[in-house]
Amino acid sequence: MPVHYPFSAVLGCQADDLDDMGLALVLTTISPEIGGVLVRGEKGTAKSTAVRGLAAVLPSISVYAGDRFSIDPADPSAESPDGPFGSAAVVESRPVRLVELPVGATEDRVVGSLHLESALSRGAVEFEPGLLARAHRGLLYVDEVNLLHDHLVDLLLDAAAMGRVSVERDGVSVEHAARFVLIGTMNPEEGELRPQLLDRFGLTVEVAAPRDPALRAEVVRRRMAFDLDAPGFVERYLAAERDLTSRVSTARALVGKVRLTAPGLLKIAEVCAAFEVDGLRADIVTARTAVAHAAWAGRSEVTRADIRRAALLALPHRRRRNPFDAPGLDEDLLDRILGDDELPPEPPEGGPENGPEEGPENGPDQAPPDGDGAADAEDPSVEPPSVEPPSVEPTSDDSSLVEPASAASGVETNTVTAAGAAYRPRLLTVTGLGTGRTGGRSKAIGSSGRRIGASLSTRGSLHLVETLKAAAGKQSARPRTSAQVELRIEDLRTAVREGREANLVLFCVDASGSMAARKRMAQVKAAVLSLLLDAYRRRDKVGMITFRGEGAELVLPPTGSVDLAAARLDEVPAGGRTPLAEGLLEAARVLQREHLRDPDLRPLLVVVTDGRANYPRKSAEAHGKDAVRRSQQAAAYVAGLGVTTVVIDSESGPMRLGLARQLAVHLGAEHVPVAEVNAEALTSAVHGFTGTTMGRGAA
Repeated sequence: MPVHYPFSAVLGCQADDLDDMGLALVLTTISPEIGGVLVRGEKGTAKSTAVRGLAAVLPSISVYAGDRFSIDPADPSAESPDGPFGSAAVVESRPVRLVELPVGATEDRVVGSLHLESALSRGAVEFEPGLLARAHRGLLYVDEVNLLHDHLVDLLLDAAAMGRVSVERDGVSVEHAARFVLIGTMNPEEGELRPQLLDRFGLTVEVAAPRDPALRAEVVRRRMAFDLDAPGFVERYLAAERDLTSRVSTARALVGKVRLTAPGLLKIAEVCAAFEVDGLRADIVTARTAVAHAAWAGRSEVTRADIRRAALLALPHRRRRNPFDAPGLDEDLLDRILGDDELPPEPPEGGPENGPEEGPENGPDQAPPDGDGAADAEDPSVEPPSVEPPSVEPTSDDSSLVEPASAASGVETNTVTAAGAAYRPRLLTVTGLGTGRTGGRSKAIGSSGRRIGASLSTRGSLHLVETLKAAAGKQSARPRTSAQVELRIEDLRTAVREGREANLVLFCVDASGSMAARKRMAQVKAAVLSLLLDAYRRRDKVGMITFRGEGAELVLPPTGSVDLAAARLDEVPAGGRTPLAEGLLEAARVLQREHLRDPDLRPLLVVVTDGRANYPRKSAEAHGKDAVRRSQQAAAYVAGLGVTTVVIDSESGPMRLGLARQLAVHLGAEHVPVAEVNAEALTSAVHGFTGTTMGRGAA
């Protein structure tokens, strides 16, 4: 068995002083009903190392020998598809499993499916358990969970919430228990989880590498010592590991006896309401986490400190309303809601006649003490945090805009214009049929979607009908000893499915003075922001190039983090000349490089421009009016790459030159006026035109 880095060595502390990541992992093992942990952080912050070390500090479990579903022998209601097990069945103790789910796993591998070897060799219908069955009563770990396809994440979270898995496929009908602690790790730079999926994780923590040189040196020292002598290094931390194991076991025994009083539950509800989280899952998770934290601390009743720590772990990611909102929690507001005093005692049961007597310190007109929820609710200083919209309406101040003359004369400006409000954009797709990773944009052959045929491949889900049809024509040539159909490996057929794939969406944005001079930049940024939102939902990879002044710049290398793209878009200034050819050539270089990295990731180039072009100032005198011709040559070069391209025409007003339309012809691209990027506005315009026409016809 591999030797894992000790959990206590990763955390660098004892059980009484766990950091957020260590505490979240421990609490969710004490009370699996919390719903798992999502650990977010930059690369190289020991996320995976900590999770792999966690299993070693958890108490061992008892199972029936040979039971693939690991039911609890002490639970009389537990049933296993491998059972039933009688009183004479052998019970053994084994460590808790850490089951790792690869990002590329199929649904069959996750939930289980028909055992192909048994079906083909013996004609028997036998269920082969998946990873969820193996993870029962253990840990299920998904590294880079943000790269896992949404339908698999939904499946995992549903299983974690329900505690059971039902399989109805390929002639198999099985239901089994699947209670596990779901742990996901991710690097936000590689893409975000949808807010709906974030909410399904019980707790979320943010981790970062320490900035203190002494701490960094200690981390390196420990890692090098482990690599030099792993068994010896683990031996030095055995005492700390045993302490953690003992404390987890004690907390598990205590968690069912911890009291959450009515005032404590009301305080949790006040906190969740003040932070405007959607639904009631946040309240439930916060309550469960507070109870688990009290058990971890050895207390029999939930305190203010338990609620505070639980809120910091359970609420930050639930405040994320829009895709580009960063998770976070205002701790000052949290402290104002909780107050400085401890929770009041639970009032005695009974009606008003059995309530506390009124007195000088508890009269009907006496104001509640400081820190009470009612007092805070009336305090104008305690306000729910507002969620800022992802964009701001463009300014109408003409003094902040660059005139065309200044751009033509080479006067450099740095006007930063805010994007207009985002909207639902029209769907832009790559032509043809791809084979890239599953997403939501262009048509592709993949593991999900509608079934359109069968293939001889052994990868994918079994196409039972086509397998039987392939075997049926060969039965006369095969010696058979029974009436059953004899199946062989060469008969195997798997389903071919047509679904959707994710793409590389590369934006090439004109940020020159002509864009700012004609008040176009706010409209252009709104269009690009809307397309970024669309790319976020469709799990695309995005990159951004801007061209202005003296050349083109790759402001965002292709990445899965659409959040970064939105942030870079906000910072894009406008002004200067329009080196259109340089922008197109830079796009060609990026596309060629990305094709070498991932040939299956098909690109979609989105050029946002009014079509005007001139040379950078240092080359203008030498080339003069040839800038448009050079941009056309660059466009022809890009067209030769065979990339699906869309030109979003930002030109507006009654006097239009139509240069962007000409550019689209040279690129072999679709031409889309910027106003038509908005799918809702386009639909309204079409409906309005249709209604007018029908009205005239009726007249």
